[in-house]
Amino acid sequence: MIVGSGPNGLAAAIEVARAGVEATVLEQGGTPGGGVRSAELTLPGFTHDICSAVHPLAVASPFFRGLDLERFGLAWVHPPLPLAHPLDDGSAVVLERSMSATARGLGEDGPAYERLMDPLLQRWDGLVADVLGAARLPRHPMTMVAFAVRAAPSAGGLAARRFRGPRARALLAGLAAHSGLALQEPFSASFGVLLGAAAHAVGWPLPAGGAQRLTEALVACLASLGGRVVTGHRVASLDDVAAHDMILLDVTPRQLLVLARGRLRSAAASRLGRYRYGPGVFKVDWALGAPIPWRAAPCRRAGAVHLGGSLEEIAGAEAEVCLGGHPKRPFVVLVQPTLFDPSRAPSGKHIAWAYCHVPNGSTRDMREAVEDQVERFAPGFRNRVLARHTLDSDGLEAHNPNLVGGDISGGLLEWRQLLFRPTPRLTPHATPIPGTYLCSASTPPGPGVHGMCGHLAARAALRGRG
Repeated sequence: MIVGSGPNGLAAAIEVARAGVEATVLEQGGTPGGGVRSAELTLPGFTHDICSAVHPLAVASPFFRGLDLERFGLAWVHPPLPLAHPLDDGSAVVLERSMSATARGLGEDGPAYERLMDPLLQRWDGLVADVLGAARLPRHPMTMVAFAVRAAPSAGGLAARRFRGPRARALLAGLAAHSGLALQEPFSASFGVLLGAAAHAVGWPLPAGGAQRLTEALVACLASLGGRVVTGHRVASLDDVAAHDMILLDVTPRQLLVLARGRLRSAAASRLGRYRYGPGVFKVDWALGAPIPWRAAPCRRAGAVHLGGSLEEIAGAEAEVCLGGHPKRPFVVLVQPTLFDPSRAPSGKHIAWAYCHVPNGSTRDMREAVEDQVERFAPGFRNRVLARHTLDSDGLEAHNPNLVGGDISGGLLEWRQLLFRPTPRLTPHATPIPGTYLCSASTPPGPGVHGMCGHLAARAALRGRG
């Protein structure tokens, strides 16, 4: 029995079904998908992604690659540029599919950028297998050493050591800021390095038609193996599923404590209760009458755009969030799907999706601050807005209880909690409750739409079942 139909819950169910065991997924919502769903949030005919939008780790995932999800209707849209990062001088730093082309746009820092990325790209398959297979010892130790040298420092420290100019430093800062960590924190560089390498290796694609199409493909794959998803079924306690000898929970430690209700010894409950959650997000979706009028031309060809200016500005904004503040100029991640997938809006119209970090649980309305950042690099943007929809951290958690306080990563990504997730255990997905396993992003290998948490948890559960 699997509780929760996010990508990890569905991945766990597929792995269980492939082993010949009956796989039923119980989902309390009306549609499956967890953080991978789409809906008409603003106006009829405008399809917005409610949480995740761009999925480099989905196409990189060793588990998803083996499912051949294209057979079940999934198609990927690859924008000409994965990412653009506009600057106040009217130019933009560009992350291209080609590492060499990206390096050429970084001027004097181009050779240093190639030295940073090339060893990882040369060993990409081994790197992904080990980074996304974090429940076991690495099979490619030298590859992981190369990654660790780049990943262990703070993003600010790595940028200062590797790069001389502001363009490369800004690019790395924006990539690393996806972590939700202050850029002075150890391991904050790891997210920037991995996301940058992924752009060159596999791109930053979007599912054609919206993120829900990825969920639909996973559900269809599960059905082809005899499994099923039951929506509108809330599990309030482990007693509700106690008849099953193998239970996989796509929930975070906070929900596990509620579901367990006295089944955990006090020491185990205390350890889970100390699990920490990271910053929340404030999200805005727009229905637009025309494309965003970016001042820097490369932004018009990019699937994602980072709005935050220099490394110093981004680092300052993210540090302020981590200290409980709300930056006047937040770092904003923006995605513009309809430039490359016109099926998601009426003819000639567009959508855009954006978020910024806020303190966990914040209910502050950050719409003006987010839109100010867009206007800063695209004057006249507000004139093209037909309708908007916002979600604060509470709203995100109400939509998906795994987004505790608006944390989209399943828990704070500081190095201890990243390495020992959710608590130190020989089998990290196993809970102290016999036959019960966690399979959410709160377990290795952590956040991202890749299904590996579910895949690894299901394998552990099958081994434990005998």
